[in-house]
Amino acid sequence: MIRNKHLVGAGSLLLAAALLGACRDSVGPGNGGTIPAGAAVISTNITQDRTLYRDTVYTLRGFVKVANNATLTIQDGTRIEGDYEVLGSSLFVLRGARIRALGTRERPIVFTSSRPVGQRASGDWGGLIIVGNGVINRIPDVVLEGTGTDQTLNPPVVYSGGNNNDDNSGTLRYVRVEYAGYATAQDAELNSLTLAAVGRGTTVEYVQVLRGLDDSFEWFGGAVNGKYLVSYESGDDHFDASEGYVGLNQFMIAYQSGPVVIRPGAGSAAGDAQGIENDGCAPPAQNPQSCPQGQNSQPHTIPVFANFTLIGPGTGTGQESNAGGIGMMLRRGTGGHYINGVVARYPRAAVSLRDENTRTRVTEGDLTVRNLVLAENAIAFQPQTGTTVQFALPLEENAITEAPGTAGSLFARLPATPTGAPDFDWSPAGSSPIASGGLTAFPAALQQRVGTFIAPTPYRGAAAPGGEKWWEGWTYYAVR
Repeated sequence: MIRNKHLVGAGSLLLAAALLGACRDSVGPGNGGTIPAGAAVISTNITQDRTLYRDTVYTLRGFVKVANNATLTIQDGTRIEGDYEVLGSSLFVLRGARIRALGTRERPIVFTSSRPVGQRASGDWGGLIIVGNGVINRIPDVVLEGTGTDQTLNPPVVYSGGNNNDDNSGTLRYVRVEYAGYATAQDAELNSLTLAAVGRGTTVEYVQVLRGLDDSFEWFGGAVNGKYLVSYESGDDHFDASEGYVGLNQFMIAYQSGPVVIRPGAGSAAGDAQGIENDGCAPPAQNPQSCPQGQNSQPHTIPVFANFTLIGPGTGTGQESNAGGIGMMLRRGTGGHYINGVVARYPRAAVSLRDENTRTRVTEGDLTVRNLVLAENAIAFQPQTGTTVQFALPLEENAITEAPGTAGSLFARLPATPTGAPDFDWSPAGSSPIASGGLTAFPAALQQRVGTFIAPTPYRGAAAPGGEKWWEGWTYYAVR
């Protein structure tokens, strides 16, 4: 989550207002550019059931909301573009509404920039935001980050007050979100994929985020589960959870080679970008009372992340800031179970455990970090620095292995300068330590919690030795 970095010009929303107000459904140079044949503009809210078809390229113009309990169905192979000329153009799926994005491996659904290939950049458009009826640990009337900057064009979206972690906001399957993350104002960022109070009745699987300016995947409370999640290059955190999120996730990949290319005028990327950044409850400065028990506000953030592969940028890439460059940042009273993972090439530390309330989660049995392989990181656990409480866990006791050699030696193929998604093969190399050493039997309490959704594995990382290359055929890699 970015703080105090994006500074959008004062005229940004006024420009958006002019573009939208001129003629919301017309086509022309003053309203986002010429729309070719086989294309359509969506510039008003969707309040009745609607289907988007693969034979049409759709342009989101402004802040488009699926509302009034409507269902938006998107055919496999459909392309939806955020209008670069209307700042922050985004798709919101509000409480009670649903999205049915039903892509396939051969024909994924793509949300991307309206700019041509070769000109696209992080922050070109806003993102995909889903708001459900799940539970969060902040009160009252908590407004979604990136909304509320204009009462007419971008009114506040409240996501607190829900009470149903089984809520269903629809399905995301074989979906890519590219070049998103525009900041609507200073400290008002849109993530590539925001899941705010989304319930576990929602399906999220085979989803990739590419080169967003803010977080790739962000969960604000709720209990939505996920599988087969990929984040290639991020301007901030790859996976960010907080505010009482208790979902289950298995098979996750994050890859970072260096800073992202940012759209002109969108500000700068985060100075605290991590692989995973999870918090218990961390209220903004302007609303400190929204966490009623501070970092101990309940429900605690206790997700399960299993079989993750986190690859950092290494040294010499300009991402060794005082706040970033860490594989797993767990702080502010968060819990969670982080198992069977790989954390490699982070320039400051593989893991940072911070704050006394976070240590309390360990004592309570609600925070475990175990059966990991670490490689080519500056250090395993970040040591105490300054007045911030920081602590480590015993490596051997938690089956945490520090592997010799480079991150590249762990995998079948990890190119130094990738050019496309097929360049990656996240399967273990022949003699790689990640091919074994996984937690194969969960403790009883954890097993009861994950049920059949997460299965123990004998390997560590996001891919089985000789197993299915589940990321192939639908993911994408490009700089611009």
